[in-house]
Amino acid sequence: MLSRELLPIPMSPGGRLDINSGVARMSGKIWATLWKDDRRQPATAVLIVHPASNFIGHYALEELASRGVAAVGLATRYVGNDSALIMENCVLDVGAAIRRLRELGYEQVVLVGNSGGGGLAALYQEQAEHPSITHTPAGDSVDLAGAGLIPADKIVMAMAHPGRAVVYTEGLDAAITDERRPFDRDRSLDMFDPANGPAYGEEFVERYRSAQIERNRRITGWAAEQIEALREHTRESPAGQKEAPDDLPFVVHGTAADPRFLDLALDPSDRKAGTLWGSPWVANFQPASLGHLTSLRSWLSQWSYDRSRANAYRALPHVQAPVMVVYGSADCAAFPSHARTMYEAVAHDRRELVEIKGADHYFQGRPDLAETMCEHIAEWSR
Repeated sequence: MLSRELLPIPMSPGGRLDINSGVARMSGKIWATLWKDDRRQPATAVLIVHPASNFIGHYALEELASRGVAAVGLATRYVGNDSALIMENCVLDVGAAIRRLRELGYEQVVLVGNSGGGGLAALYQEQAEHPSITHTPAGDSVDLAGAGLIPADKIVMAMAHPGRAVVYTEGLDAAITDERRPFDRDRSLDMFDPANGPAYGEEFVERYRSAQIERNRRITGWAAEQIEALREHTRESPAGQKEAPDDLPFVVHGTAADPRFLDLALDPSDRKAGTLWGSPWVANFQPASLGHLTSLRSWLSQWSYDRSRANAYRALPHVQAPVMVVYGSADCAAFPSHARTMYEAVAHDRRELVEIKGADHYFQGRPDLAETMCEHIAEWSR
């Protein structure tokens, strides 16, 4: 008999106001759902994480629990809203969840980074094994080094890309040269211009990728300058104290323009053309697609190609725990090259690379393939 319960987890407080909800801030808790088989107490808990998605209802929880492990889906403090998300605080939330599971008596914790959780899981494990971070990329205090993070026993990259900043940069529209005018476009760098493809030539792709990184770096430089400039806007409060805004929101247009979305010969797989949000041209500007609204400080921590630390390519070489990478051959969000490069980044031989033939990012219409992934994770956990 499977049961589930809502698991409250004490939240490590942050020093900044980056959660809108006063209820969430004042409660001092984050939440997870725990599924398990009541007929036996599992020795292993499998914790599935993402920086902002609500994994309390994750599709894999019940399937994993039916295979003899406790399955836990986490919601970080930023659940449902990543506009002011700080990755280092997400690391603290994962650490709080692992600590709680240990307190509940689980002998082994397997950390699963799903989708955008891949970079978070890799960063968490690196910092738990080799703690070093004391400040966010914006310079705000966040003492991961002194947080007493407990390493997971194993980690899994499940249908995961290497990190939000990496995949975001791979989707930045290189044709946008003025951040305020997304439809004044550089035709020589426009993947939606039929003169350029698809199919896209090697020279175009090389120029396009370089321009994407350059655009990310321009935004990063601007964001860092704006943080410094905020100090000029100090005012005196009615109580006679000096105060100034310390962050600002801004919009980024064009974030679903990866040439792989239209050219299936790039990073070949079984995927169909398109994005998780539909047509690339529409998704490129759709508010619900990736990372259109952010804050200055969140950009540096979450989306900056150079400054964000939640990058599995950089973190995994330092991880000593066993690592499994599971990917779907029909996934249009986490590509085969992502999986292979993460696998190759692991510096030891306690690693495994698993392809699930025919699986897309969410196993749409194929619950049997989701079960296959869960079986691999459960077996790995044992």
